[in-house]
Amino acid sequence: MEKIYFALVDTPGFFASMIRKTIGISYVHVAIGLDPALRWGYSIGRRRPSVPILAGFEQEQLPAIHRAFPTARYKVVSLECAPWQKASIAAQLEECYNSRYKYHYCVLGLPFLLMNIPFYQKRHYTCSSFVARLLSENGIELFDKHFSLVTPRDFYELPQTELVFEGTLEDFLHRNRNVQYESSRWETLYEA
Repeated sequence: MEKIYFALVDTPGFFASMIRKTIGISYVHVAIGLDPALRWGYSIGRRRPSVPILAGFEQEQLPAIHRAFPTARYKVVSLECAPWQKASIAAQLEECYNSRYKYHYCVLGLPFLLMNIPFYQKRHYTCSSFVARLLSENGIELFDKHFSLVTPRDFYELPQTELVFEGTLEDFLHRNRNVQYESSRWETLYEA
């Protein structure tokens, strides 16, 4: 068996506080990773931390995120999967990365999410709906609802996962201090 990883993130800010109130937990963002140090973590997220509406497909760069949100908290969990599933997920993530500017945050879907009505707009996702659909397309069915209705709370409550880390992003980076995070092409995206 192989493992994939989910990072549940608690960042400060007005937009994050609205999401926290809506879903009832501190963690407001979900990213999917292929390794426990999240060197290759991906999500539908902010392209610039200071502007939450400008969001799309991103490769997450933890050192840059830490500079933007020094008080961020992380919960990282692992999920077992078949080797073919992990390979297929990795290939799809690479494909998404290569056309990353075609993916956007699903602002129009938020009212439908609040009303519990499935809604899909082509290549528009929330962070959690993107990961839920990616998993489902690769035979990992974790939720008994349409992918557009999945929230970070659903990932938080998954009984199939195993806790890898919970604490501050600073502690997570310190724990993984020997990991070389790729940063050359992403540094400018996370500068405030």
